[in-house]
Order: sequence, then C-alpha cells, then structure tokens
Amino acid sequence: MRKWLISVGLSLSVILVGCAQTTTQGNSAGDQEGPIQVTATIGMITDIVKEVGGEHVEAVGLMKAGVDPHLYKASQGDIKKLDEADLIFYNGLHLEGKMGDILEKMSSTKPTVAVTDGIDRSQLLAGDASLGEEFDPHVWFNVQLWMKAVEKVRDELSAFDSKHQADYQKNAEEYLKKLEELDAYAKEQLASIPKESRVLVTAHDAFGYFGEAYDMEVRGLQGLSTASEYGSKDVTELRDYLVSKKIKAVFVESSVPQKAIESVVEGAKEMGHELKIGGELFSDAMGKEGTEEGTYIGMVRHNVDTIVNALK
Repeated sequence: MRKWLISVGLSLSVILVGCAQTTTQGNSAGDQEGPIQVTATIGMITDIVKEVGGEHVEAVGLMKAGVDPHLYKASQGDIKKLDEADLIFYNGLHLEGKMGDILEKMSSTKPTVAVTDGIDRSQLLAGDASLGEEFDPHVWFNVQLWMKAVEKVRDELSAFDSKHQADYQKNAEEYLKKLEELDAYAKEQLASIPKESRVLVTAHDAFGYFGEAYDMEVRGLQGLSTASEYGSKDVTELRDYLVSKKIKAVFVESSVPQKAIESVVEGAKEMGHELKIGGELFSDAMGKEGTEEGTYIGMVRHNVDTIVNALK
C-alpha cells in the first residue's frame, strides 16, 4: 500500500508540472492566438500603439475626446480593460494622478509602462511642486520629445513579442519619419508669426513644452494641472498682461471649460481692448475618433494652424 501511494503521488506531481508548463507556454506572446491586447490611458499613447503595433496589436484607449486626464477616475469598465490587457501603456509624471494606485497594482502582474520613462529627465520641464509633481507631464507638445515615447513603445512591444520585432521596428521608423516632418512643419508655420505676437494664452498651463520647442511665450490661467484653482487675482493679472502687450487672441481647450478664458476676454473688453477667442486647441485630449484631429499628427497640425491663423 505504501509503495502504491508513493507511485500515485509521483504520477500526480508529473501531471501537475506538465499542466503548469503548458499554462506558462500558452500565455507567452509568441504562442497566443490573435493580436496582443494593449490598453493605453490617453489618446496620444493609443495612437502610438496603433501606429507601431499595426496588425499585431489591438489597442484600446481609456480616455476619449474631451476627457481631462488630471481629474480622470477609472470606472469598473476601465479596470476590466486593464485587467484583460497583455500590456499597459500610460504617460506617467503624475498625469494620470487619480489612477496611480491602479496602475501600480497592475504592474505586479503584467508589463505596465510609462512612455515618458524613455526621456532623459534633464529634458523635462519643472512640474507643480504644490501638487507633488516634479516634472511637467505634457511632453507630447514637443514633437521631438514625443518621438522618445514612440521609441519606448517600439522597444516594449519588441521585447514582449520578439517574433514580430522586425515589423515593430519598421512601423516605428516610418512613423518617426512622419513626426520629423510634423516638427519641421510646426517650426516653419509658427515662425511666420511676428515675434511680438508669438504669445500663447490658454486656460491651463499645458503648453510649456510647445513654447520651448517652437519659440513662443506661453501663459495659462490655471497651473499645470486642471486640479489647480484660479481666482479673480489670476484673471486680473492675465487680463492686464494681455492688454499691455496688445495680444489679439486667447484660446480655449477641448478638455477644459471655457468659462475661465471668457472672463479674461470680458475683462479686456471693459478696458477697451478687443481680445478674441482665437479657436479651440487640443491639449490633454485629442479630437473625436475617426477624425483627422483624432490622431496625434492631426491634433498637432490643427493646433499649429489655429494658432497661426489667430496670431499672425
């Protein structure tokens, strides 16, 4: 009886080991059926994943057009998408501040990657210390810096799915070339605005990287995060600045309420200065899916063209 029990025990051990090996092999990227499931937070990252991943990746974005990532809270549906993903990509630098705990939890079970980790910290702008932010998270407004995020996605996809590494490399190379052209377009167009008029005023201070990259002075009524509050003093100071500089236009943002900027426009009008709203810019979210502005390249071109038309 004793020998029989030992024999049965050894047989069960072999079966369990075999099952464990089969499960592990079945979960590897090279053996799974269908495209890799990727969940990204903001639209700009989802766009990168689609461009670089191509047919080998199915990308799902959590935050759609008009959504403010600073204030975004994940729904149960979002958590399900994160849980079902093979890989997760997010911006980092506290952009998705209210999702921090969820992303940290996911990182213990699957690759959960901040695309800004590929950027040298010396190239980042200072963040809002009052909100515990060491760096400004809006790096996509400098196209050259955002190319580093593309390279980060390329490398992570290649590491996860080495079988299709050549395709990821090729797709990334083609997309990076388009971004080089986009960067050159932005520089050329914005340089056509007279230097004294090259002042960009928006609801919140999201365009710091844009100003640094394309030689524009940037002002925002709110801080780097829309979680920051503004008061009548902020409105008055910004209004007086615009009147003294004879700035012609300010801009609203698709993901931020217009009320704040409208109060600045009204204040300038009362002082006899005609200040108009020059158009709507995409800051923390892209345009609607299926439109030109619903892509990163289309979003940047829209912003550049809108700014030039209003300030030139």
